[in-house]
Amino acid sequence: SMFLLCILFLTVVGSGQVSDLFIPAPDPATQTRLWQELMVHDSEWFASDEAQRIAERVLLCQRASGGWPKNIDLKKPLNAARRRELEESLNEPLSTIDNGATYTQMHFLAKVYRETGDQRCVLAFLKGLDYLLEAQYPNGGWPQYYPLRNGYYSHVTFNDEAMIGVMRLMRDVVQGGTLYGFVDENRLLRAKEAVKLGIACILKTQILMGSRLTAWCAQYDAKTLNPAKGRAYELPSLSGKETVGIVRFLMGIQNPSKEVKQSIQSAVAWLNKVKIQGIRVERKSDPDSRRGFDKVVVIDTHAPPVWARFYTIDSEKPFFSDRDGKVYHNLSDISYERRNAYGWLGEWPRILLQTDYPEWQKQWAPETNVLYSSDG
Repeated sequence: SMFLLCILFLTVVGSGQVSDLFIPAPDPATQTRLWQELMVHDSEWFASDEAQRIAERVLLCQRASGGWPKNIDLKKPLNAARRRELEESLNEPLSTIDNGATYTQMHFLAKVYRETGDQRCVLAFLKGLDYLLEAQYPNGGWPQYYPLRNGYYSHVTFNDEAMIGVMRLMRDVVQGGTLYGFVDENRLLRAKEAVKLGIACILKTQILMGSRLTAWCAQYDAKTLNPAKGRAYELPSLSGKETVGIVRFLMGIQNPSKEVKQSIQSAVAWLNKVKIQGIRVERKSDPDSRRGFDKVVVIDTHAPPVWARFYTIDSEKPFFSDRDGKVYHNLSDISYERRNAYGWLGEWPRILLQTDYPEWQKQWAPETNVLYSSDG
């Protein structure tokens, strides 16, 4: 659907972080699309020659720590020199959960194992699971990189669904079923505890405005759990994008506690409250510019609502930012490069509010639909 394409575009343009130097990083856009295409294949495909060739590459790219680097190039021919290069980078420390790394490779290997019985996939998966369990902070959060790297890499990271991707995998493992049937009792217990701790961290980090719970920041200081800055243009804020993945994860909890229900209801009410109506973002042709287009905000009273990626924590107003770390209130005020290489406005919460929430609310909170409250 157009919405998914829009999400994919906005996820991709917002995800280009420091490349792992020892791997020629392909375009993150291609990466994200590639993994999405791989994971939607039917079961039989995971027994194919192509799937096994990719699995071979994935196995070779796993670090000694148990994690994977991001943006693995799955298309480059695996000649002897390339194989040697990968084997030599085994002890490189840059394993991450950014851009879907580690948890996506694990999910892929589990599917290959189910179809082929290749025991190496199980061993790599379990090593990855141990890595993720070890990487979790005692407060329940996950850093973007482990072993830890200085800077924002060590923050508890919701940005681009990093922590939520890990928790989804952990929850699937705990719930069992045939795909993860090979995980032993001891690891299952540890994964169950990790999910419990992760949920506690999510509830603890939802930002309180007076007595009202709102949304989440994209990353938090690992020690204080205060909203923290990511890159220069990713300031502490309420996130119109990351909040969606977190709420979806919480909605997947069976028999949710009072706290979880309150968290979901508050976040949904907040998303509904901060939607921006009457504008749309257009790519205006600009042949002289680097990308051949420029993103502009256009007044359109018939446009569906959009949301800002970032809202100020104190006034809940949408804002934009640049590499100078300053706050701007118009998209046109930031540099061409930041305006066009990052997803500042998007429809991320649309399906959540239109479809997912009404279904969840009917089942788990039939007495209160926050979308029909006085300000909705």
